[in-house]
Amino acid sequence: MAFTHEKIETNNWLMIALILVVIAVGGLVEIVPLFFQRSTTAPAPGLKPYTSLQLAGRNIYVREGCYNCHSQMIRPLQAETLRYGHYSTAGEFVYDHPFQWGSKRTGPDLQRVGGRYTDEWHRIHLNNPRDLVPESNMPAYSWLNDAPLKPAEAEASMRAMRRLGVPYTDADLAGAAKAVEGHSEMDAVIAYLQVLGTAVK
Repeated sequence: MAFTHEKIETNNWLMIALILVVIAVGGLVEIVPLFFQRSTTAPAPGLKPYTSLQLAGRNIYVREGCYNCHSQMIRPLQAETLRYGHYSTAGEFVYDHPFQWGSKRTGPDLQRVGGRYTDEWHRIHLNNPRDLVPESNMPAYSWLNDAPLKPAEAEASMRAMRRLGVPYTDADLAGAAKAVEGHSEMDAVIAYLQVLGTAVK
């Protein structure tokens, strides 16, 4: 049977099958090479896995849906690099599961926020953003101050990340609970924000 335009366009099932073949081939061509590119699988120089406290903060960041308003991917465009800093590289996200790239920017991109402000600035901002940025429409996260971290969850979280390829040692796992003991969820989120983008100078 000859595949003419008329036969393809008048046969719904044939059209669907050919569309699926094109999508599958296109997807494989795009995705498979990424598994063999060292730049996408090797950590950036200086990149370290999150500490127990930083990982807890990242989990809270994801839980609270911060990625819905803040991207973590600076594109290599002059307007973006002038405002946010060096563009994002694949090697910075090797230990992020899932990564927080995003494209929605109700608030600024946070990829290079690490070290830009003090811990106290972040604490005030998270408690009530309008105390520092009057025009902000970000909700307040004041309850994070009163929510203690659960040490029992710290090791399980690190163990899950180790299964995904993050090189945590047995010593890291053993010390995870002690590292978060006595800290609030606010402390954890601040620790996470303060490390974002610091691997690239």
